[in-house]
Amino acid sequence: MRLGERGESMFVAFQLRLAFREFIELAKLAGRSDKAAWAEVELKRYDELLEKYAWDGQWYLRAYREDGFKFGSATSEEGRIFMNAQTWAVISGHAQGERARQILEIMHRELATEYGIMLCAPPYTRTDHKIALARLMNPGNKENAGIFNHVQGWAVMAAAMAAMPDRAWEYLYQVMPARFNDIAEIREVEPYVVCQSTHSRFSRRFGKGRVSWLSGSAVWNYYAMTHVILGVQPDYTGLRLQPIIPAGWSACKLQRHFRGCHFDIEIRRGDCDQLQIECNGERMPGNLIPAERFQPSNRVVVTLPSVQH
Repeated sequence: MRLGERGESMFVAFQLRLAFREFIELAKLAGRSDKAAWAEVELKRYDELLEKYAWDGQWYLRAYREDGFKFGSATSEEGRIFMNAQTWAVISGHAQGERARQILEIMHRELATEYGIMLCAPPYTRTDHKIALARLMNPGNKENAGIFNHVQGWAVMAAAMAAMPDRAWEYLYQVMPARFNDIAEIREVEPYVVCQSTHSRFSRRFGKGRVSWLSGSAVWNYYAMTHVILGVQPDYTGLRLQPIIPAGWSACKLQRHFRGCHFDIEIRRGDCDQLQIECNGERMPGNLIPAERFQPSNRVVVTLPSVQH
């Protein structure tokens, strides 16, 4: 997109909102209540601006060009809805509760395919490439309504934050390399690596992967699996555990090295109403193992309800 020097990306705007949240938490941990108070005031003002300018009535805009032209609006003929603006609205914490679920359901309806979520839709076929550079790509390929794989992890994160665990696993499973073992003739990518992008349903090569071995997709796949599905989340004050394993999984095990300590973690379903954590035989009061409880080697058992609520 050609936004100009004074254009605004809503995708980046939501990333700035996340930065505000992190700044507030760090300031409080550092004992800088004055800095935290300043950021909280600024964040409230910033949220009002996001609601006024980023919300399009059903979903979030992708960007403004400096002359006011909107990308990703319901009134757009091409590039009507963009994935990144929706996922980051949720990840940033701006969209919560019913609003978060609403935009993710619309995103799923408009952009989801059996091979991953498209970056936008419909593709650019008539728009001047000086306005939308995506026009330079064939429809359904890469930035022009293709399935960009390194952003799929953001959909996993957003779905988990919106209390949609089955959808989160669906999104991750759809782009895992081994999932394509039986359809290699469609995928045309080695089944042990990820690729940068996949042709979407707007392409005659729907499902074919391109640019393997040169992608940030592997990192986000790893993050989505370990931090979101398995729920092992490094925290400033310890190790947080919030797994959302698929309903069909009864148990799983993993190991984690964190701050010089080793953790053997077992996640299983059991007879309980809410998540329970034991670390070295001691019940934790919440989902955080405080750093002061760490030992050189730790045995952790996470028990989830038999049916997740």
